[in-house]
Amino acid sequence: MSFKGLDPITYGGREVWPLIEGGKGVSASNHASSGAWAAAGGIGTISAVNADSYDAEGKIIPQVYEQMTRKERHEQLIRYAIDGGVEQVQRAHDIASGKGAININVLWEMGGAQEVLEGILSRVGSLVTGVTCGAGMPYKLAEIAQRHNVHYLPIISSGRAFRALWKRSYSKIPDLLAAVVYEDPWLAGGHNGLSNAEDPLKPEDPYPRVKALRDVMTAEGIAPEVPIVMAGGVWCLREWTDWIDNPELGRIAFQFGTRPLLTKESPIPQEWKDALRTLEPGDILLHKFSPTGFYSSAVLNSFLRNLQARSERQIPYSRVEAGEHTVQLDVGVKGKNFWVTPKDRARAHEWAAQGHVDALKTPDDTVVFVTPEERGTIREDQAACMGCLSHCAFSSWKDHDDYTTGRLADPRSFCIQKTLQDIAHGDPVEQNLMFAGHSAFRFRKDPFYSNNYTPTVQELVDRILIGD
Repeated sequence: MSFKGLDPITYGGREVWPLIEGGKGVSASNHASSGAWAAAGGIGTISAVNADSYDAEGKIIPQVYEQMTRKERHEQLIRYAIDGGVEQVQRAHDIASGKGAININVLWEMGGAQEVLEGILSRVGSLVTGVTCGAGMPYKLAEIAQRHNVHYLPIISSGRAFRALWKRSYSKIPDLLAAVVYEDPWLAGGHNGLSNAEDPLKPEDPYPRVKALRDVMTAEGIAPEVPIVMAGGVWCLREWTDWIDNPELGRIAFQFGTRPLLTKESPIPQEWKDALRTLEPGDILLHKFSPTGFYSSAVLNSFLRNLQARSERQIPYSRVEAGEHTVQLDVGVKGKNFWVTPKDRARAHEWAAQGHVDALKTPDDTVVFVTPEERGTIREDQAACMGCLSHCAFSSWKDHDDYTTGRLADPRSFCIQKTLQDIAHGDPVEQNLMFAGHSAFRFRKDPFYSNNYTPTVQELVDRILIGD
């Protein structure tokens, strides 16, 4: 039995439910959750973003970077990512036992993304049905998929973005386009595809945006049977009745990123699972602290509040006396070439009196005030950069050419690799970045999870299939 109008789709030569597990990077979704999702008849998604590997005893191999240079650490990171991705795919395939399908997900703005993707597919491409890819404009996704004979499913947030990808690349390899994932930039967890023309504080109804995407696809000759995958804000199918079997939208599939976090097979630590049950509406923050430069959505915990407070302890300066910058900053900095307004200097004195005695320069001709302990952590994390992003605002790393963005490292951001590895492997959730979609508060109110009930993936998929 399935919810009215929801029919299986043919994908990779077999019938599967149009229900996709959203891939969550750095070990928040792995073989256990993805293999179980496929075994339940859906499409499980292995994250190829620094996936875990295991030793002979089955213990997770810590990803340690002892190399002297960032470039060498970056090369080590790629080796870890390929080995981990391969092992996760193999294990997920075994769990699926021939049912459903296994995708892999990669962030295009991940450091070495193409090399990681090619490395994994060259070893286990026959076990992978498709590749989902977002966080950037993955123009080369189609040609990589073609080389390894897998499908590709680009993740976009507007019809305009898809049109650009189609015109430049995908139109040359149309047969392997399995679906287009529309990720709601206001509601999805993780990194979001908000453009400069969109207001982060004014969410837009996804229906007209998805209709516009379908219109673009139709104009380019893409059949209505090629699904659009709705991702972000999807909790239960009863709320999407008007989307299912709607000729205006064509075939629709649904991606679930947040709900699979709270399952027995979910690899996230118990403290993270427990925290999901406590959230209220508004507890997820759409913010721009990520070193990727993208907006992203995460739980508003102590980690994010600290970043908010750090940016609020920020004042602009000029190198010479000019305009309202008539006094010299005399706390937190060395030298006399920091000219600020009298009001801002008074604020700086207040922050220094509270212990925020160090001022760190940002790329935007401002300084932020931090404690000596914070300053030490920031500098240590920047020095330990292993190049996990193609362009990193926090460390000024770039994964090609001269290996630098040319901009000052930004102390208002953070090491995303460090915090995601830490939270995924058991460090306190309040002290780390905890990604979640904006519907995560529903765990607390959904009767399915009452009395601390944690379903298996099979039970969750069964629940989704009846509309709940």
